Amino acid sequence: MQTWAAPRGDGMAGWAALTHCFEPRMLAIPAYVPRNLSSPIQPIWETSMKTAAENPRFRLLMIVFAVSTMALALVSTPLSAQAGQAEREGRALTIGLIGAGTMGGAMGLLFAEAGHQVIFSSRNPDELMELVQSAAPRASAGYADAAAFLGDVIVLAVPPVAIPQIGEDFAHLMQGKVVIDISNPRVDREGPITNEWLEMGTGLAMAQYLPGARLVKAFNTLGARMFQNPMRNGVRIGVPIAGDDEEARNIVADLVRDAGLEPVIVGPLARAKEFDRGSPIWVTGASAQQIRETLSLP
Repeated sequence: MQTWAAPRGDGMAGWAALTHCFEPRMLAIPAYVPRNLSSPIQPIWETSMKTAAENPRFRLLMIVFAVSTMALALVSTPLSAQAGQAEREGRALTIGLIGAGTMGGAMGLLFAEAGHQVIFSSRNPDELMELVQSAAPRASAGYADAAAFLGDVIVLAVPPVAIPQIGEDFAHLMQGKVVIDISNPRVDREGPITNEWLEMGTGLAMAQYLPGARLVKAFNTLGARMFQNPMRNGVRIGVPIAGDDEEARNIVADLVRDAGLEPVIVGPLARAKEFDRGSPIWVTGASAQQIRETLSLP
């Protein structure tokens, strides 16, 4: 890849240094006279175009035309290619998603649209290309270690039974980082340990496998469809958030807003038990006000 420096000098001499790459053979100007049509004006057209293309002023005109075309293309690109809310506010992050299923995929798309860089990960990252293309140009795919190492924020979008192994393999890569646990244990999947985790509270239960991480419990009260339609009866769905690190909680609150939802700071990680699976607000689409009333929050 070549690196181009701004040309030095005044007037057309400086522009000539920049436009040397615009050779006549590279100009993609449509020939309105078909080349398979025998016409007396075709040689004149080709000669005129070659002469014009060798003129520095014409090359400058072509640069202006090319830049204008690129600007128009950027305006017409999908929303994900334009500056998102997080970018405009100067708080864009790199978010590593460990797990790119129904929940992880939906969250990643919304975060990318908001302006964050997203790394989707799974055991088979080559199968995530369609998801990456949907979140382009702010998405890439890799294995879990890449998401853990490169992410400023890590989202654990996996069943809780996988988290002990993730902690064993990658906890050293997540030291000091904000880690969001969205998991919900199920007896039919995790087995008898589910009851132990729920008794302790899944926030504290998962924290024991991720020493050094700034763990926050959030997004676990949602169904995947709620990301597509974050409103209920004209009111945004609320998302309870619990964590021991205040800054980490606030970062997650911003991500909740980026997803089109309303954050509710519940308090320390121990209080995540109050919105675990089976709680009165779990997957009900409750509003922020309803969550505050149910959990006796101000």
